Amino acid sequence: MEYRFAARAGSVKSSETREILKVTERPEIISFAGGLPAPELFPIEALRDVCNVVLNEEGAAALQYSTTEGYRPLREAICQRMKAVGINTMSENVLITSGSQQAIDLTGRLLIDAGDTIICESPTYLAAINAFKSYDANFVEVVMDDDGMVMEELEKKLQAHPNTKLIYTIPDFQNPTGRTLKLERRKRMIELANQYDVLILEDNPYGAVRFAGEELPPVKHFDIEGRVIYLSTFSKIFTPGLRLGWIVAEKAFIDKYVAFKQIADLHTDSFAQRITAKYLELYDIEAHIDKIKTVYKERCTTMLACIEEFFPKKLSYSKPEGGLFIWVELLEDMDASHIFTECLKNNVACVTGAPFFPNGTRNNALRLNFSNMSKETIRVGIQRMGEVLHRELEKEPALING
Repeated sequence: MEYRFAARAGSVKSSETREILKVTERPEIISFAGGLPAPELFPIEALRDVCNVVLNEEGAAALQYSTTEGYRPLREAICQRMKAVGINTMSENVLITSGSQQAIDLTGRLLIDAGDTIICESPTYLAAINAFKSYDANFVEVVMDDDGMVMEELEKKLQAHPNTKLIYTIPDFQNPTGRTLKLERRKRMIELANQYDVLILEDNPYGAVRFAGEELPPVKHFDIEGRVIYLSTFSKIFTPGLRLGWIVAEKAFIDKYVAFKQIADLHTDSFAQRITAKYLELYDIEAHIDKIKTVYKERCTTMLACIEEFFPKKLSYSKPEGGLFIWVELLEDMDASHIFTECLKNNVACVTGAPFFPNGTRNNALRLNFSNMSKETIRVGIQRMGEVLHRELEKEPALING
């Protein structure tokens, strides 16, 4: 039988990272590959109590169909979280989604026509690349430095691509680099978006997990024209398995998002929404987030120290102030795919950088996750990676001398 898929099916493939995770399930492998929160920090006992409360007090409603927009008490609680970081909004401007990944996909459905240009950081989030490619978007990459997307380069790209539909940015502890967009650049990004009349999609799953440095307001904080669509999630600060994310945007956007979400899944899991809202009512989520930040800071500090101790000195790497990732840049002529294969032989795994460049521009970087492993395991794993990197450099005298 001939399978007659839609044309867009040809551009959709499994996530490279998800495929790598299958390889790393072997117990002997230390994996820095996934973007996984630490499971020992999930509030299991509290959730057990909350589930009982919800089932006892509102069980029938929790198990029934719900509104597409989402459970109002949860949306109101999100508004309070938004206010705390500098975004004043109302529940009518909030849509609950099935994880922030659905929010990204719905944005593609709502905004992207075939051939539209999306300007993004180089590199950027792999799952966003895959989502937007399914709508036949063209990507224009803007270089980054340690302070995030370079605004002078962004303006050049906006001038060169007048059909740009939106700027996609992850300003806080970016995936994959761990870098943070500095304050002056956030303000400048808004100025440029206003000047060139483009939208900004601000994806902020990691912002609450800051364990060092100064708190920075979201890009949307500076939005006076309603052109920033803000995405976030409970996955990194609560539990990823409940699949709860949200969109904050002008009402005109939310109305359209709601229409597309009704086509996709009618509404996000009612029970998950109600138990999350009840947890926010009965427990101190900020205290829970503080526990997460304490653990992640220790693990990030350990990984950075081990990189300094065990990796070749010629390699550079990011020094994140939060989030889940460290980005390692190899020498220009080093093949990250080969390094990945050799690391697997040494029972340690990471993610190669190539899939994070939407136009396939580089293959000499690695992404490391520090949130999901103990400090002791991190030390062993980074030492194993260091052995591979030193061995590979010794095979290439030109790389050492150059």
